[in-house]
Amino acid sequence: MGKVPVTVLTGYLGSGKTTLLNRILCEDHGKRYAVIVNEFGELGIDNDLVVGADEEVFEMNNGCICCTVRGDLIRIISGLMKRIDRFDAIIIETTGLADPAPVAQTFFVDDDVRSKTALDAVVTVADAKHLPVRLGDSPEAAEQVAFADVIILNKIDLIDEQARQSLVARIHAINPYAKIVMANHCDIDLAEVLDLGAFDLERIVSLEPGFLTEEHAHEHDEQVKSLSLTATQPLLPELFDTWISDVLRTDGVNILRCKGILHLLDQPRRYVFQSVHMLANGIFTQPWTNTEPRHSRLVFIGRDLDEARLRAGFEACIQKGSATPGLS
Repeated sequence: MGKVPVTVLTGYLGSGKTTLLNRILCEDHGKRYAVIVNEFGELGIDNDLVVGADEEVFEMNNGCICCTVRGDLIRIISGLMKRIDRFDAIIIETTGLADPAPVAQTFFVDDDVRSKTALDAVVTVADAKHLPVRLGDSPEAAEQVAFADVIILNKIDLIDEQARQSLVARIHAINPYAKIVMANHCDIDLAEVLDLGAFDLERIVSLEPGFLTEEHAHEHDEQVKSLSLTATQPLLPELFDTWISDVLRTDGVNILRCKGILHLLDQPRRYVFQSVHMLANGIFTQPWTNTEPRHSRLVFIGRDLDEARLRAGFEACIQKGSATPGLS
């Protein structure tokens, strides 16, 4: 029996990683995937955004997979190996603030993991509009590009041809070996990212000579914080729309990512809201079931977040007479 292939799916906050993951899980390719989802904040959202999420989707919150929860990754993979008959491959979706190097290192320095799995490829999803800025202000974004075997340049419709050529040249200056795939909404042929056998250990060792022998310390930008808001009573749609629009208009430059699953008044379906800086969208998805609590959960990740003001604005959107939301 061969080793289980593992794809590490990385990319900065809001690049489109979950969109790609859902495409992989929805397509009729005959493969079964175990999925490990890692989020930066303590309130998990992405797990509920993964289509068809079942017992083979594992969630790791309140820490970056390359730092505090790396031991959890090893334990989850070891547990998966005990029921290998239930899946064909593993996909790891990292938090947008993860350095891929320590994650990849796990598959070579842990004896149990190395003997049973094989790192197939590191796939980085990049937001074409915001990547130039992120390469300048975020070490994580540069690390994700440098370490990639495949780079999906997503949201390509948001930039013109001159900006596209300039961005490709900048990526190649960082990583001349990565394959670049252009996309909108991650609408790519999945053969571009799966079953590639593309991870090149020799290249990585040349990039980081201590890859196999040194413990990789990854220091995050301490200015980047996560703020989680919850409400047990429905939100008033008009008030939420007005409030969130104002927040993104005034503070969007500091809000790297906002995402939430919301219970809106008189709406039987979940409202999924997502934004990157000032670009936002919201859609209604599957109905709430009769047995689950209809809670709203909204997460902001950014710099210089005014927690008190965001909390007050969120509270003002809740139906009168309802409970006070939580803040963490």
